[in-house]
Amino acid sequence: MGGRNPPAVASALLPVALCILTLLPHGLVGEPAEEGNAGSSAPLQRVKRGWVWNQFFVLEEYTGLEPLYIGKLHSDMDKGDGSIKYILMGEGAGTTFTIDDGTGDIHAIQRLDREVKAQYALRAQARNRLTDRPLEPESQFIVKIQDINDNEPRFPDGPYEASVPEMSNIGTSVIQLTATDADDPTYGNSARVVYSIVKGQPYFSVDAKTGVVRVSLADMDRETIENYSVLIQAKDMGGQLGGLAGTTTVNITLGDVNDNPPMFDQRLYQMSIPEAAPVGSVVGRIRAKDKDVGVNAQMEYSIIDGDGRDTFDISTDPTNLFGIITVKRPLNFESKPSYTLKVEGANTHLDPAYRHRGPFKDVTIVHVSVEDVDEPPLFDMPAYYVQLSEDAEIGTVVKAVSARDPDAANNIVRYSIERSSDPEKFFYIEITSGSLMTVRSLDREQVGWHNITVLAMEMNNPTQISSVPVAVRVLDVNDNPPSLTHYLEAYVCENAKAGQLIQTVTAVDPDEPLGGQHFFYRLAPDAANNPNFTLRDNQDNTAWILTRRGGWTQQDQTVFYLPIFISDGERPVQTSTSTLTIRVCSCDHEGNVMSCNAEAYSLPASLSRGALIAILACIFVLLVMILLMLSLRTHRKKPYLCDEEENVHENIVRYDDEGGGEEDTEAFDIGAMWNPREAHHHLGKMRQDMLPEIESLSRYVPQACVAGGGDSNVHGYVLAKLLDADEDSRAPPYDSLQTYAYEGEGSVAESLSSLQSGTSNTDHEYDYLNDWGPRFKKLAEMYGVLETNAPPMW
Repeated sequence: MGGRNPPAVASALLPVALCILTLLPHGLVGEPAEEGNAGSSAPLQRVKRGWVWNQFFVLEEYTGLEPLYIGKLHSDMDKGDGSIKYILMGEGAGTTFTIDDGTGDIHAIQRLDREVKAQYALRAQARNRLTDRPLEPESQFIVKIQDINDNEPRFPDGPYEASVPEMSNIGTSVIQLTATDADDPTYGNSARVVYSIVKGQPYFSVDAKTGVVRVSLADMDRETIENYSVLIQAKDMGGQLGGLAGTTTVNITLGDVNDNPPMFDQRLYQMSIPEAAPVGSVVGRIRAKDKDVGVNAQMEYSIIDGDGRDTFDISTDPTNLFGIITVKRPLNFESKPSYTLKVEGANTHLDPAYRHRGPFKDVTIVHVSVEDVDEPPLFDMPAYYVQLSEDAEIGTVVKAVSARDPDAANNIVRYSIERSSDPEKFFYIEITSGSLMTVRSLDREQVGWHNITVLAMEMNNPTQISSVPVAVRVLDVNDNPPSLTHYLEAYVCENAKAGQLIQTVTAVDPDEPLGGQHFFYRLAPDAANNPNFTLRDNQDNTAWILTRRGGWTQQDQTVFYLPIFISDGERPVQTSTSTLTIRVCSCDHEGNVMSCNAEAYSLPASLSRGALIAILACIFVLLVMILLMLSLRTHRKKPYLCDEEENVHENIVRYDDEGGGEEDTEAFDIGAMWNPREAHHHLGKMRQDMLPEIESLSRYVPQACVAGGGDSNVHGYVLAKLLDADEDSRAPPYDSLQTYAYEGEGSVAESLSSLQSGTSNTDHEYDYLNDWGPRFKKLAEMYGVLETNAPPMW
């Protein structure tokens, strides 16, 4: 089987092998062996295959006690001396199939089921028993499981639900059923299914081959029997005796068709309605009954005749089954006490196939009686709408309502407010005139609408009460200042540069002006010139907070407080100041915050020579810049004066600008005070309080300006400005005239002016200025007592 076979040996064993093959099972199909080159002794000589097979066949569901014999394998190299053993490998080898390694007999040791597995692929090999060397290459064969009729037909989707319209013709298809059989459809009739009906005659039938269920009885009426239960059987073996069968149930419902006309229960309906019933009131309802269901029972009602066609109306309710009769016009018992209506009810969905069963409509008579009642007062309007400004004074008349008694007695009417509609008692109504007025101040931001119910009652019959809604809309007045929204805290990275955006702030105002909100932003006066941050108003109700410098570090200062001044654009102008807290934080290169807490900072123990040179160069540049700035401040020019003596004067300054003291020579120009032409300008020109009128004190005053009568020119200028301010109705609600010579009385700090201390050479101690807070920071700097280690607030 695996070695060289001389031609003489092969010819001697050939009759023996043929005899053995005749004894194998019928399913073993042999193929002729391939002849190698017998006369060659080369190492690559092709080996002769002593045995080759294709497949075995075995029936499923063997129930015997002994293992099922499948077939026998034998090699022509087997001399019968036990030197060859047979090895079985592949699917089920050792678990489902076993082989006698000496004889080559194959047995099945487990029950086989074709529906579980139809075939097995196995491999066999003959080996030397002593050396376990293969004598021939592996050969593969198939064990096929032959089918027997062991599975009944099944309906995988049963039980079934189906419907067919009532009154269907014979042969109308209802549903098609399909049964499945797990047996082999290619082997015998085990999977050939035939259908039959077990229960459901004579109403339905089933096609034996296709499984289609059909109507077998004409004119089946849903109103008589609506549901049917049909039992269908599927049998294999072509329906022959001994075949297996399975059943399923089909629940068939007859669908409705419009084959029944509607009918009213009564030919005459009696109804009544009070004369005070408002338009739209329901008088009653009627119904034309229909044996059909669904859309086939839906009705449409109409008034086709009668003296009440113009006074009453009829409509179909949401179910489309009832007719609702309602009042169409106001009723009056004295004018007409009763009405007659002729009402028709008709189906809305008609089937042309059943028109011969009509007509699908019916008619009835409705008699409506009007009842006499004592009617309540009637208002001249169904509702009132009023607009009132929120700054209206207490006692303002909002609206005068009016009601009358519609009866002939015409009783006197008294008015009141339903307290549940005005629980906080903002309004009062005059009991006889009906004048509604305010008794409390209104606030649109708290209550924008007041929905009040006014009651009218007859004096002679207090039970006759009517009501009317009064909607009062409170109009807005600009009485709330704007304030910052949400963003009351921001952060700046230590690596931030000058001009970098750190926060966008927005404001909110509970007021609602007609033209929309317009906010204006700027830093508070005491923070306008801070060296750290600046504010840019974007003119779109937002503002940017920008840095003015770089070089931030938590070791210098961790928190800055920036006061922001906000005003709106309405009249009267409302303003507020909010403080933005800005923290110095450590950030990564993308600007993400890592830490906002001050941490110890230390330089490395050793620096390179290049780093030391760079640090020293920076220090040198900073020293040069500081010296240059000090030199420029020292050589700043002073204004020319007309005499050598020091002048004591008053200045006109902006309201929101803090004075820098007597050393400040850049904010104000005394030259404008000495201009005699300024006092003679037209008094009616627009004021410029919000714009700087005086440019600088650095301009010198020409000698001609003070040639003579200087004091009178200044006095006239001040009087002209004062008269201009008094007559200007558009002026802001503050004065822009500041007098530095007078500082008020009762100040704990007493006078801070140096006007009266020029003759004193005594040194003063100004250390207490550090305790007065940031507003006196500039003053402390002027007198050289500012604490250098105190961090700035902004």
